[in-house]
Amino acid sequence: MTSAPAPASSAVFVTVEGGIARLVLSNPQRRNAISSGMWKTLADFAAEAGGRSDIRAAVIRGEGTLAFSGGADISDFDAARADASGAQTYDDVVEAACAAFQALPFPTLALVHGACVGAGAALSACCDLRLAATDAFFAIPAARLGLGYDPRGVSRLVRAFGPQAARLMLFTAERLPAERAFALGAVDEIAAADAVDAAAERLLSRMAENAPLTLKAAKLAIRAAEGAGGGAFAEARRLAAAANASADYREGRLAFAEKRAPRFKGA
Repeated sequence: MTSAPAPASSAVFVTVEGGIARLVLSNPQRRNAISSGMWKTLADFAAEAGGRSDIRAAVIRGEGTLAFSGGADISDFDAARADASGAQTYDDVVEAACAAFQALPFPTLALVHGACVGAGAALSACCDLRLAATDAFFAIPAARLGLGYDPRGVSRLVRAFGPQAARLMLFTAERLPAERAFALGAVDEIAAADAVDAAAERLLSRMAENAPLTLKAAKLAIRAAEGAGGGAFAEARRLAAAANASADYREGRLAFAEKRAPRFKGA
C-alpha cells in the first residue's frame, strides 16, 4: 500500500511486506520535515493498521540517509500556527498522530540516520525502539524558537528518552549525538551508517517471527507499567490470558518439542 502525498512535495510512503510495515518520511527538499498532511497520513495509518493481522512490526525512517526528519515543516506555521489558538490546534493534530502511533498494538522501530530534530525526535519517541547511525543526532530547538513545547510531547520524551536526555535537549536546544543518546538509554543500538539498516532488518525479522499475541500483550503491559491509564493493566492481563489460550501457544510448545522454528499465526 502507498499513501497519497499531501502536499505534493511531501508524503509518508507506506508498504507492508513479510509482516513488516515500512514507513518513509519523504520531504527531501526540507530534510524530511513533517508537514500537516504527513501528520494526518501517520494518524490514518495508525487507525487502519491497528486492526490488521498481517502486520507484526513497523519501522519508520526518513528518505535517504541525511535526516530522519529535520522537524516540523515551518511552511505550515504562518497559516496553522500564527497565534496561540492556531498553535494549540496544530499541537492537537500532532498529538493525535503521536498518540495513535504510540498505541499501535505491535512493536515499532525508529531507524535514525542523520538529523532527528523537533517533530522528528517527537515521532521517534512514539516508537518502542530506536536504532541510530553513529552520525545521527537528536535535538529539540523549541527554546531557540521561543515556542511553548506541548507538555504531552514532553511527557512522551521523558518516557522514551529518560528525564536526563529530555532535560539536555529541551534546556540547551543543542544536539544530542547518537553515542550520548545510547549511553543515556535513549537509543537501543547504534551502528555505522552503512551497517545500521542491516541491524534494523535483523531486529525487525526477529520480532516478526515471534508470537504476535505475546508481543501485543507485552507491549500493553509495558505501557501500563509506564503509567498508561484507561484500564491498560486489566486489558494487558486479558491479552496475556488470551495468548496462553491460543493456538500459537500450542504451536510454540510443539515446535520446541520438535526442535523446529515455530509457525505463529496470531491466533
